[in-house]
Amino acid sequence: MLAAGSYRGSPRVGSSTAGLPEGLARVVQLLARLPGVGEKTAQRFALHLVTGDEETARELGRELATLPDRVRPCVRCGNVAETSRDEAEAAEGAVCAICRDGRRDPALICVVARVQDLIAIERSGAMRGRYFVLGRLLSPLEGVGADELPIDRLRSRVRDAQAPVTEVLVATPPSVDGEATALLVARELGTLGVKVTRIASGVPHGGDLEFADQVTLGRAIEGRKSFG
Repeated sequence: MLAAGSYRGSPRVGSSTAGLPEGLARVVQLLARLPGVGEKTAQRFALHLVTGDEETARELGRELATLPDRVRPCVRCGNVAETSRDEAEAAEGAVCAICRDGRRDPALICVVARVQDLIAIERSGAMRGRYFVLGRLLSPLEGVGADELPIDRLRSRVRDAQAPVTEVLVATPPSVDGEATALLVARELGTLGVKVTRIASGVPHGGDLEFADQVTLGRAIEGRKSFG
C-alpha cells in the first residue's frame, strides 16, 4: 500500500529527487541509469541544464532525440557508426569509419570485448588493423555462455574471401572472464588456419582496457604473442 501523500512513480521521500518537479525528477532518474552516474551527480547535471545555459539544454535534447536513428552498431565489426543518408547504403547497415578506412590492414583483426576498449586501443596508435567487438565476455557466473557470443560472425569475418584475415589479435581484458573468452576465441578459430595472438603483459590483471594509459596499451599490442 502506498504511504499517505505519495503516488506511484514518484521519487522516494528522502532521496535526492525529493521536492523536485516531476519532470525534473524523471530526468534525474534517467541520468542515474548511465554507467558511473550516481543519483547526486545526475541531480547536478539536471539542475545545471535547467538553471544554466538554456541553449545547451535544448541542443543536448535535440541531439539525444535523434541519436538512436543517427548512430548504430557497425554491421561489420560492432563499433559505433553513423548511419548513411544514402538509401542504398542505409539498407545494408551502418559501417564505421575504421572499417571504411582503406589504409587499414584488412589481414589483421583485433577482437575486443567493448567499444570502450576499441577506443582505448585506438588512442595508443599501435593498432593499424581492424576490429571485431564481442559486446560481452564469457562469464558462467553471470549466465553468459559461448552461445551468447558472436563467434559465428567472427568466424565468417575471418573466412571472408574478399578480405582474407591472417592474424586475429585477442585484446580482451586480463581478467578471469577475459582470459576464458580469449581461450574460447583461440579454440574456435584454430581450425581456420589463422594465426591467433594475445596482447602481452602490461595491462594490470583484472583491469579494464578503458582505463589503461596509452604507453601500456601500446606495449601490450607490440609485445603480443601466439597461443601455445
